[in-house]
Amino acid sequence: MRSCGILMHITSLPSPYGIGTFGAEAEAFVDWLKASGQKYWQVLPLGPTGYGDSPYQSFSTFAGNPLLIDLDDLVENGMLTKEQCAEADYGADPSFVDYEKVTRTKMKLLEDAFTHFEEDEIAYVSFIKDEAWWLDNYALYMAIKESNGQASWQNWDEDLKMRKPEALQKAGDELHDRVSFWKFVQYTFYRQWQQLKRYANRNDVKIIGDIPIYVAMDSADVWANKELFLLDREGNPTDVAGVPPDYFSKTGQLWGNPIYNWEKMKEDRYSWWIKRIGKSAEMFDLLRIDHFRGFDTYYAIPYGETTAINGKWLVGPGMDLFNEVKAQLGSANIIAEDLGDIFDSVKELLKASGFPGMRVLQFGFNPKNEDSDHLPHRYPPNCVAYTGTHDNATIMQWLREADRDSAKMAKRYVKPNFLEKFNRAAIRSLYMSSAGLVIIPMQDVLGLGGKARMNVPSTLGGNWKWRMKKGANSERVGEKLKELADTYFR
Repeated sequence: MRSCGILMHITSLPSPYGIGTFGAEAEAFVDWLKASGQKYWQVLPLGPTGYGDSPYQSFSTFAGNPLLIDLDDLVENGMLTKEQCAEADYGADPSFVDYEKVTRTKMKLLEDAFTHFEEDEIAYVSFIKDEAWWLDNYALYMAIKESNGQASWQNWDEDLKMRKPEALQKAGDELHDRVSFWKFVQYTFYRQWQQLKRYANRNDVKIIGDIPIYVAMDSADVWANKELFLLDREGNPTDVAGVPPDYFSKTGQLWGNPIYNWEKMKEDRYSWWIKRIGKSAEMFDLLRIDHFRGFDTYYAIPYGETTAINGKWLVGPGMDLFNEVKAQLGSANIIAEDLGDIFDSVKELLKASGFPGMRVLQFGFNPKNEDSDHLPHRYPPNCVAYTGTHDNATIMQWLREADRDSAKMAKRYVKPNFLEKFNRAAIRSLYMSSAGLVIIPMQDVLGLGGKARMNVPSTLGGNWKWRMKKGANSERVGEKLKELADTYFR
């Protein structure tokens, strides 16, 4: 069935608290999506972010980001006052997230809220019991991390680093209040998220989540499951993840994430991955798996290298993993991010899985005027088409910065009508295509330039900060989208 949607991370929503949240503005965005003929809302990973504020480098693959919690909900539940929230400093610029100020301010408010939290014997107790399989490790990890000045678990006391039972018991006793605080934060996050998801679903809007293929080295996932990663006796990775030199970077991308021990994972039928995908399936209606090619062949870079040039390709689990997913979870609604230099074996894996791949309009235009799989006339029905992703320039920035021949090809291809801006013509070309699903970044809907770019790969600082100005997604903007959706039967 042909459909369409918008890519817009929660952090980018307007709010008076320095960052987008699960509150009223999120529900208002759902209302706008519905009125605009959009059936899907795609978000970036929702996990707690660490260094660099990247949602692809999280302290836990199962936990949620505390910064996304709606403060107004806590006021309504008597845990905070309006004055406390209004007087706090979240940063001065409503167009960008000041992560340092937002984190400092919001965590302090969450701590204040916790002092007024009364445990609900049904909802809260059920939550910490049902989620104990990941929550206990995460809450203890965060409490110990705090007590060690936020140092990575690799730099903790040896007994805690290696999870000696006596040391864990002692830490749990000594840090009981902080462990309880982190459980409260996760309970609040999940309660609010499920409320927002139910609201979206009631309004016929489905949520597309995002699963990074790898997890951060400094995470509860690695600390609690060392045997599932390729680490040495000291807990250091033997190889780390990344990609070789490509379109984005001449020296490749050195992500630094630890590599999975796929042989070990296979021994228990990939139970960690089954839990991960199963938990995500509870949270979202569809799942986009980032760097899908890594399940076929993955790039391993020796630990200690300063670039991604000297890596090697190794063989991943392939369909063995996804056969287990289907056997244990049933058919999974997965979108495979299959971008970059793709081997034939990756294409074969994608075909065998049946998952839709991705097409990105920007990649289709090139100075040699060559035909490309990323041009709309080449799109198969079983794909998801984008003008760009969170890693790309906005479509208007791309047009301004493209070489002359590529820009000329793009304009000739999408053929803007009289007084029609290039971004709308680009969206129209995707809506016209055979792609089963079209997702447009909100920045491209609004026709924004380089200042609205979400992320520049292989860079630190300045990323993940963009926020939509309140009222930018006007009724008129929505009407134009709905006109396209209706015209091309999406």
